[in-house]
Amino acid sequence: MRKTLFTIGYEGLDPERLRAALQDAGVGLLADVRAVANSRKRGFSKGALRAGLEEAGLGYAHLRALGTPRAGREAARAHDAALMRRIYCEEVLDTADGGLALDALAELAGTRPVCLLCFERDPERCHRRVLAERLVARGFAVVDLFG
Repeated sequence: MRKTLFTIGYEGLDPERLRAALQDAGVGLLADVRAVANSRKRGFSKGALRAGLEEAGLGYAHLRALGTPRAGREAARAHDAALMRRIYCEEVLDTADGGLALDALAELAGTRPVCLLCFERDPERCHRRVLAERLVARGFAVVDLFG
């Protein structure tokens, strides 16, 4: 049986819609893969996000090591997905630390339904697509949620 990994971007969502989408999908843990877990959007900074999820019976983990470096975030904001992907792979995933962080994510996602969180609504413009592809190669199915 294939394990399922979910992904979601909180762009355009409020915390209530995010929680509802996670609960509807049966997610047990939200894996925040932002390098910097701060947000100008109410309810999406690390502490507030964790508290709201825990109140709803959902787990939260900030996986900072799987976040995108500044240059990758700038490329994503400029709608240059190819550059973002190259930067992300070279500076994060294809490093020893990045490989260990990906292994840890795969282990975590193998124990309960996990959803990767970042900002971008469109997974094609986000590094969570790269993470998802790497986990598909490890036997996971991927479902993108859109709250």
